[in-house]
Amino acid sequence: MEQSLNPAAYGAALDAPAAHDNNQVDSKTIWQVITASSVGTVIEWYDFYIFGSLAAIIGPVLFGQSGDLTKSLLGALAIFGAGFVVRPFGAVFFGRIGDMIGRKYTFLVTLLIMGGATFVTGLIPSYDSIGIAAPLIVVVLRLLQGLALGGEYGGAATYVAEYAPDKQRGYYTSFIQITATGGLILSITVILITRKLMGEPAFKEWGWRIPFLLSGFLVIASYFIRKRLHESPLFAKAKATGTTSKSPLRDSFVNPVNRRLVLIALFGVTMGQGVIFYTSQFQAFTFMNATLKLDTVHSSIIMVVSMLLATPLFVYFGSLSDRIGRKRIIMTGMICGALFTMPLFHGLQAFAGPITEVTPATVDAAGKAVPAVMKALNPNLPAMIALTFCLVLFVTMVYGPIAAYLVELFPTSVRYTSLSVPYHIGNGIFGGFVPLVATSIGVWAAAQPAGTFANEHKSIIGLIYPVVIAFICFFVGMALMKDTRDVKLMDS
Repeated sequence: MEQSLNPAAYGAALDAPAAHDNNQVDSKTIWQVITASSVGTVIEWYDFYIFGSLAAIIGPVLFGQSGDLTKSLLGALAIFGAGFVVRPFGAVFFGRIGDMIGRKYTFLVTLLIMGGATFVTGLIPSYDSIGIAAPLIVVVLRLLQGLALGGEYGGAATYVAEYAPDKQRGYYTSFIQITATGGLILSITVILITRKLMGEPAFKEWGWRIPFLLSGFLVIASYFIRKRLHESPLFAKAKATGTTSKSPLRDSFVNPVNRRLVLIALFGVTMGQGVIFYTSQFQAFTFMNATLKLDTVHSSIIMVVSMLLATPLFVYFGSLSDRIGRKRIIMTGMICGALFTMPLFHGLQAFAGPITEVTPATVDAAGKAVPAVMKALNPNLPAMIALTFCLVLFVTMVYGPIAAYLVELFPTSVRYTSLSVPYHIGNGIFGGFVPLVATSIGVWAAAQPAGTFANEHKSIIGLIYPVVIAFICFFVGMALMKDTRDVKLMDS
């Protein structure tokens, strides 16, 4: 019999739902589930972030060695953003499969698609070899990655949450929240080690491909780890009793009660979380490399150390949300991100030190212009690590409890679809385009007549985009978001 969502019953269920037996799952099983889910998710985020982390190097490869570094950087960031655009479509496609066929099967497929696309990216010839086909092929690969990632997070979060005890769901699901930061740390670390071992010239010429190719081996290992998993107990019971949804898309987005919850999740939570996440962890890295002209080793050290210091806070805030509620912590992180992001970027700019011309502009043997090499030679690394840690702190507050909140918001029959779509619109569309939008606004501001903007404001004016989004999300969330920590997952 087809399951449908009854608005009256569903509204009451949020207040006093019936208990289920996931509280009887032993801790050893839960940790096996968390480990297998997290390993695969870290690798998927690693795959997704490599491209963005190498945007400044990949840009000239895909768009030709024209000497216009700003143009090639924006082109690479646009391709990076293409992967975010399709994430909601991946959420719809794979969410439907996950709610009808199963969580385990779905995120095995997404893992293979993501890993395969990343591996092939490392084999793509340059623009100078195959012309416009180079960026076009990479766009297709980025679209495949975006589709896969659109199905990955919802599967991993739902899978872990459906095993976790009701009173510790924030704690256990917070380990999945670490994976995005873990993927970024892994991508930066692999890139840094490869660059140091090979040297800068060789890395820029062909060594940048190694981190992409390495993904193939990581994905194979993760696939066999995940393959050993069983289906989640809640979904297995729903399937055995015939209560899975026959039409997850209809039940998620046509049913008025569930549709309202999807909209609250998007405009009251995930939209702001997405811009805070990508501003604090990705735009900060791009800003230090492209704008402040830090040496890649210095910017990598700043990001990796600050993220490692902040990583335990994902678990802390996830666990705290089990005791004091999800809403209070998420909204605190949201308003902090809105208020303090621009001042903290001002601080990064101040502590980076003056930008110095290391190598003057020249013309090579072929008559092509070679731009001057500019570097910030004396950055205050401890101060910049402290400021970046504050940025990542806001991420841990909004992101640590969010998986538990989203899982608890929706019933088992449509959980995968319903949480994946607002999450990936908020992160993929609003968050994923932070680097491109912020950098583009900064380039526009720099081209304005003298006196239009103060010099110290030109480079960070683009941050007005994530700040405004975070403010909007804070006010919507405070007005409409309902805390869910006492909700017991339903296996209706």
